[in-house]
Amino acid sequence: MELKSPQALKFELPEDVLQEFYCHELRDSFLPSNPVSSICHDTEEPTLFTIDLFKILNWLHDHDFPRPFEKEVCAIPVLLYVPDFSTKHLLFHYDGSPNSADLIRNFILLFGSIIKESKATIISPSFIPKSKIKEEQELIHLVSSFTKETSFIKFNFSRIGDFWSYGVKHNCTLLVTTKNYQTELAKVLFHFYNGKVWSGPLSFYLAM
Repeated sequence: MELKSPQALKFELPEDVLQEFYCHELRDSFLPSNPVSSICHDTEEPTLFTIDLFKILNWLHDHDFPRPFEKEVCAIPVLLYVPDFSTKHLLFHYDGSPNSADLIRNFILLFGSIIKESKATIISPSFIPKSKIKEEQELIHLVSSFTKETSFIKFNFSRIGDFWSYGVKHNCTLLVTTKNYQTELAKVLFHFYNGKVWSGPLSFYLAM
């Protein structure tokens, strides 16, 4: 599928790695590899870019050092997906910031119809200001209202590797976190999977 949006030009990646979706809300039939699976054109700008994680690994290892996926970080979310993409167990990262809260709300708006049978885990810092406690509770309620089962835990994770390790250990299938980790994620993929085959079920949703 030919990419149409100017935002797609902000990526370092070859065009065949990238797909774009124009839906306010993705359909139940959503397949990240095929925009026709959730065909709609609700908006003039894409609401989601999807990237084949296997192809990303090949692209990364064609270079001598890890490179970020985007030349210029844009506001449109990116889904790095594995072949057996699943929303069975979602792992949300809430860090107490307004951007983090908006990221989770926007994910729910986009994937709401797909995650009704999902299990969700929300990770929040061990300490957040009292002014953020209400927002934290509202997010827990929001996620709970859209998923079948929701748990909430406190960990002081600060690196993408921390969330990755937790996600793999607890059989999570999709990590929802910030694009601030994009460069770090590229480094992890580049170094850890150099010459290896990706075999895990974990996909990554990155947003501003």
